[in-house]
Amino acid sequence: MFDRLRSDVQCILDRDPAARSTWEVVTCYPGLHAIWLHRPAHWCWRHGLPWLGRFISHFARWTTGIEIHPGAKIGERVFFDHAMGVVVGETAEIGDGCTIYQGVTLGGTSLYKGAKRHPTLGKDVVVSAGAKVLGGFEVGDGAKIGSNAVVIKPVPPGATAVGIPARIIPSKAGQSADVTEPQAARPFTAYGITQEDDPLSQAMRCLIDNASSQERQIALLWQAIEKLSANPQAPSKDCVPCDAAREQQFQADKLNELVGK
Repeated sequence: MFDRLRSDVQCILDRDPAARSTWEVVTCYPGLHAIWLHRPAHWCWRHGLPWLGRFISHFARWTTGIEIHPGAKIGERVFFDHAMGVVVGETAEIGDGCTIYQGVTLGGTSLYKGAKRHPTLGKDVVVSAGAKVLGGFEVGDGAKIGSNAVVIKPVPPGATAVGIPARIIPSKAGQSADVTEPQAARPFTAYGITQEDDPLSQAMRCLIDNASSQERQIALLWQAIEKLSANPQAPSKDCVPCDAAREQQFQADKLNELVGK
C-alpha cells in the first residue's frame, strides 16, 4: 500500500514542474486527494456498500471539485492535474499513467443500466482541458485528446483526437508510444496537442503548397509562350496576360503563416 502511495506522489513530481516537494503534493493537490478518496469508495462499491461508496464519492467531490463515480476503475500513476470540474462515470476505466486535466468528462451516451456506457482509457493517455469523451469505446495506449475535443468514437493507440466532433490524427510512426519505456524518458505533451496536430491546418497547408506549385508551372508555361512570340521587341496582345501573371503572384508564405505553419 505504501509503495502505491509513494507512486501516486512521484508521478505528480515527475509530470508537474510546479510541484516542488513531496509535502506540497500531499497537502495541496486535490487530484491526489480525489484518487485517495476514490479507493475506499470503490472498495465499498465492490463489496455491497453502494450508499457508503456514493457518500465517500460525494464528499470527495465537495472537497476536491472532482467527481469520480465509485464504480469507476482507475489504474496506477494516474494524475488529475488541476482537475476542477472533472467527471468520471460509473463504467469508465482509466489505465496506468494517464493524465487528465480540468473540465474533462468521461461520460456515457446510453441509459441502459449495467451496460458499458463510459470510455476505457489505455495506458499513458493524455486528456486535455475541457475534453469530452462520450461512449463505451476504447482510447488506445499513448493516445492524446486535444483541449475541448468531443470524442464519440474509438481512438487508435498513439493517435491524437482534436475538434468537434473529434477528428483522428494517426501517430506519425503509425504505432502507439512505447509504454514499456520509463515515463521520464518519453516526451510529454502537457495539453495533448502540438501545433502540427490540427488537421484543418494541415489540409490548408497542403492546398496552399499545391496552389503554389501550380502557379510555378503556369509561370513556366507563360515563359515558353513568350519565347514563341514572333517579335520579342514588340510583344503581341496575346502576351499581355503574361505580365499580369507576374504581377499577381500567389503568396504562399504569407498564407502558411496565417494557418500556423
